[in-house]
Amino acid sequence: MAGKDYYNILGVSRSASEREIKQAYRRLARQYHPDVNPGDKSAEEKFKQVNEAHEVLSDKEKRAKYDKYGDQWQYADQFEKAGRQAPGWDFRQGGTRVRFSQGGFDSLFDDLFRGFRPGAQPRAGRGRDIEVPVEVTLEEAFGGSTRTVSLADGKRLEVKIPPGVKNGSRVRLAGKGGEGYGGVKGDLYLVTSVKPHRLFERRGDDLHVGVKVPLVVAMLGGEVQVTTLRGKLALKIPPETQNGRSFRLKGQGMPHLGNSSRGDLLARVEVVLPANLTQQEKELFKRLGELRPG
Repeated sequence: MAGKDYYNILGVSRSASEREIKQAYRRLARQYHPDVNPGDKSAEEKFKQVNEAHEVLSDKEKRAKYDKYGDQWQYADQFEKAGRQAPGWDFRQGGTRVRFSQGGFDSLFDDLFRGFRPGAQPRAGRGRDIEVPVEVTLEEAFGGSTRTVSLADGKRLEVKIPPGVKNGSRVRLAGKGGEGYGGVKGDLYLVTSVKPHRLFERRGDDLHVGVKVPLVVAMLGGEVQVTTLRGKLALKIPPETQNGRSFRLKGQGMPHLGNSSRGDLLARVEVVLPANLTQQEKELFKRLGELRPG
């Protein structure tokens, strides 16, 4: 039976890096996701294949076994054990080298596939884990959210996105993955990505935001309003504050995933120069220039 070519399914070379495999998977998972292709059976099947290929190639140990034994990678340990126990012979098919003991095909595959004989009790096996990409806004990452995701079997599941997720966070939903063969189901992982925000820049769990400060307030001191994800806060500006200075507001950043602590908000001063000066204002600036030449 011809084996599945997981590299071809993801559209990457056999020498592809972990990053290239992850990027290819995310692109194809979005392309063939059932939510994007409702009712499209071919897209649904492709989505299943993409998840299966990623499950193997994203795992170093599984990938090494697949590279050596192809579609029979699950039985790599048995192959290796059989090869150590007795001298034998090997063959190559599709670039894969497989070694058999002197008992030959029948002896070895009797051992490997005994659980699949008619009337025999199949060996229980855990279902495979599945990853589903989920995109959220910064506000949703801040306060948490819910999503309804479509699984490969056509079922829809409402899931919770916890506060604090970031790009690449993996939210585990135990027992919501692939069906096991007489055993427990695998897990479902939500792999999150956070959309860029028009005001805030996120660095870890800290947030950075610009704050407009009038020139007079920057020079003489005063108070301005700072925008946070919780609302407005008053910020005291000391006299002679320089453009670009940052003020740290403790605990006003993003939640730490999995606990109640939070990052900080760093408010960066952006001094606003006055425009449309009156004649009197021009005279005052002229006088200031004479008092502080250079």
